[in-house]
Amino acid sequence: TSAYSSPAKSLGDPGITPLSPSHIVKDSDADDAVEQLFLVVVAIDFGTTSSGYAYSFTKEPECIHVMRRWEGGDPGVSNQKTPTTILLTPERKFHSFGYAARDFYHDLDPTESKHWLYFEKFKMKLHTTGNLTMETDLTAANGKKVKALEIFAYALQFFKEQALKELSDQGGSDFENTEVRWVITVPAIWKQPAKQFMRQAAYKAGMASPENPEQLIIALEPEAASIYCRKLRLHQMIELSSRAPVNGYSPSDTIGTGFTQAKEHVRHKRQSRTFMVENVIGEIWSELEEGDRYIVVDSGGGTVDMTVHQIRLPEGHLKELYKATGGPYGSLGVDYEFEKLLCKIFGEDFIEQFKIKRPAAWVDLMIAFESRKRAAAPDRTNPLNITLPFSFIDYYKKFRGHSVEHALRKSNVDFVKWSSQGMLRMSPDAMNALFKPTIDQIVQHLSEVFDKPEVTNVKFLFLVGGFAESPLLQQAVQSAFGSRCRVIIPQDVGLTILKGAVLFGLDPAVIKVRRSPLTYGVGVLNRFVEGKHPPEKLLVKDGTRWCTDVFDKFISADQSVALGETVTRSYTPAKPSQLVIVINIYSSEQDNVGFITEAGVKKCGTLRLDLTGTDASVPNRREIKTLMQFGDTEIKAMAIDVATSKSVKVGIDFLNY
Repeated sequence: TSAYSSPAKSLGDPGITPLSPSHIVKDSDADDAVEQLFLVVVAIDFGTTSSGYAYSFTKEPECIHVMRRWEGGDPGVSNQKTPTTILLTPERKFHSFGYAARDFYHDLDPTESKHWLYFEKFKMKLHTTGNLTMETDLTAANGKKVKALEIFAYALQFFKEQALKELSDQGGSDFENTEVRWVITVPAIWKQPAKQFMRQAAYKAGMASPENPEQLIIALEPEAASIYCRKLRLHQMIELSSRAPVNGYSPSDTIGTGFTQAKEHVRHKRQSRTFMVENVIGEIWSELEEGDRYIVVDSGGGTVDMTVHQIRLPEGHLKELYKATGGPYGSLGVDYEFEKLLCKIFGEDFIEQFKIKRPAAWVDLMIAFESRKRAAAPDRTNPLNITLPFSFIDYYKKFRGHSVEHALRKSNVDFVKWSSQGMLRMSPDAMNALFKPTIDQIVQHLSEVFDKPEVTNVKFLFLVGGFAESPLLQQAVQSAFGSRCRVIIPQDVGLTILKGAVLFGLDPAVIKVRRSPLTYGVGVLNRFVEGKHPPEKLLVKDGTRWCTDVFDKFISADQSVALGETVTRSYTPAKPSQLVIVINIYSSEQDNVGFITEAGVKKCGTLRLDLTGTDASVPNRREIKTLMQFGDTEIKAMAIDVATSKSVKVGIDFLNY
């Protein structure tokens, strides 16, 4: 039977009916699990374009260590993270990750490389797939398909092994997985299925297990950034504003140069890879008062997330004011514009063929573009040169019968010329034009957020994430919003989320209130009321007239939920003698849901309470208590038969229904 047909009819049993007025209970002992003691917290920032990990020992939480330098690396791109690329052998076994995967794939002979499975930027698939399941596929560069869950599990397993190896080398003895609390960051705008998918992949990678879920925390990227920003000292950030010189640089050279100087300054100091986080609240933060608001804009490779937080004193806990929004406006958009430009010059048919026939050379071209992309700045005057791989020039001549140079002359793209050294020469205007659509979308979206009534009086805007390193984005955000709030960029901005995620793992209780992304409820029967209920919902059972498919709401979308808060409802079997009680849980993005058959209502859990064999002297109105506990990114549900205290638990599941 489909999940949407009426539960009462489809299950052959009378279902449940509400017993009591609904009430919310704050559960004092919500977490009866004994807090496990982990020796170390390891956070993994699994990004669209690059990934990395960092860790901290619970004994010295003020030291955050960023993972050791990796082999490989790109000219013009200095960072502590490695590209999110993965290579499987022709037999579909894991081969390598990061620079190693890219370089190995690149060195393969084209006849051979077409059998290998190379994946990059695959994280976006979780954001863009509407009906994500455990079976969703990813497509490799050679067009072959592999289950997304396998790829994600391989990647997480790789990080797990790297981190454990580094910890073991450091401690001189083998480090066990059981001693580690893992934190994986995901974009806040991801839908529930994607967050659950990440957890499943981590279980498959052996980081934690359904029996021991506390070992893994799924953290939201902007929240992690927020936690780190609270600790920022003045010398650890750059304020983009014309109000005062920053770090002793005059405002005119803040954008761009101030940033490079600050970076150099950091680089000299840090051969160590260890960051000290002082156990104090940073100066900026101490200016915030109870109720003050700030926005964290997390701009990465794939998505841009915006979260509005409010401070709650005395402990400075964070409260999410406005549910996370954003979209696929990451720096990938700039790569996409570059690809469109190439199609305009060389023809879409050629670019499509080239990507399939020479996948490694295409990767090369995009790497060359990446380092030039990082050199784009608002005040740049000299052109940017992008080396075309030899096989691009060669293959184009075979494909079209004329040279690349000829194509450039013939195309009416003014800003791109051919240089005698075999390079595409782009004027700064041409490069800036590639950024424009993406940056415009970010600014547009931010303006909409600023116009929301919940978002008045924002004091600060923290710009974080890898894309925040772009001077073009910095300037656009500063000129659009600098008059409304102070725009602040942490130094080492690409590592902000990683460091915040470690702090979150050390103290997960710091985020106190979230907005529920969905409305949750259960399917019930109500007494049928003529004129109020639609006639097609009428079900007559044993002389009683019931209205089926009623959605009994637990919590609505956008309602504030304190972490660990439990919502309780009481039901009774519609038929007193019923011994197997099935409670179906549904979710919807809409606020007002009347029936579970409405569009957009999805089944996401089933509680099956079997009371056979329990004592017969049960009261004639049996009370079944149903609880939903709203946790980090997980939601747990439980049903208890009050008379016998028999209970059953289930995690809300978006992937298997």
